[in-house]
Amino acid sequence: MNESKVAHHLVVSNLTKSFSGSTQTLKVLQDVSLELSAGDSVAIVGPSGSGKSTLLQILGTLDHPNTGTVSINGIDPFELDENALAQFRNQHIGFVFQDHHLLPQLSVLENVLVPALAMGKTSTDQVTHAHELIESVGLADRDDHLPGELSGGERERVAIARSLLMNPSLILADEPTGNLDRATAESISELLLELQQASGAILIAVTHSDALADAMKERKELVDGQLV
Repeated sequence: MNESKVAHHLVVSNLTKSFSGSTQTLKVLQDVSLELSAGDSVAIVGPSGSGKSTLLQILGTLDHPNTGTVSINGIDPFELDENALAQFRNQHIGFVFQDHHLLPQLSVLENVLVPALAMGKTSTDQVTHAHELIESVGLADRDDHLPGELSGGERERVAIARSLLMNPSLILADEPTGNLDRATAESISELLLELQQASGAILIAVTHSDALADAMKERKELVDGQLV
């Protein structure tokens, strides 16, 4: 593991986010605060439309809050310029999406290496790490397969491996078991938490799954735009 990323720490202070419509302003997040350290995991639950995905987008630096701050390892990513922010996101944040977002023309190995490819090239160490991650998710014999040749659960395993390639400080999972049957969902939940604990990263998962939420160290609900 990259030793410079061991002291993972996330501090979210008084985030607000609203969207202005033609007739009114919709307040989605109100004074959301959160502090997590290496190895912590938290499930964020709540009904559809409660702001869970909006919060995840902001924590992933894909959207900006109206007010409030986010600090990842002592750095406020929203103070960075566009290029520096993209590099910071790539190096410090791993994403696991419900629809996995694998590139259909790339093999399992190439998909796992996408975060490194985004920086222009891959190192021998990164390729070795990718092979190790693919083995850790149980797909060592499928590394040359295309996503279309994999089951839904296998594709989600590839997405988990990809999220860990850069040894991120923060893993953000958006409904990672949402499209899976119960048995597959349970195995994916166990795998995600096992690998997160092994890496020491912080894990935040938005989920409707009680099973996944119960497996996390903490469970928080978004109610009226606030985390409770």
